[in-house]
Amino acid sequence: MDEIMKEAVCVRKEPYEEEVEAGKLYYWCSCGLSEKQPFCDGAHSGTGFHSVHFVPETSETVAFCACKQTKSPPFCDGSHGKL
Repeated sequence: MDEIMKEAVCVRKEPYEEEVEAGKLYYWCSCGLSEKQPFCDGAHSGTGFHSVHFVPETSETVAFCACKQTKSPPFCDGSHGKL
């Protein structure tokens, strides 16, 4: 896609709960186009969106935003409740 997107694509209206490992680098998809949700696969290329990197301090379950409207990327903040 070589077109600047104005809004991210809402993938679903509930978060992705994923196990993450302490110290490992993760890239969250901010555009909603990735086929590896909630993680980036480079599908944003040419859209004006960029992936958001995240390195957890502890191994735990994290709620990643899937609606792409969060004010706290890459985490779910409940914004999907307003869609």
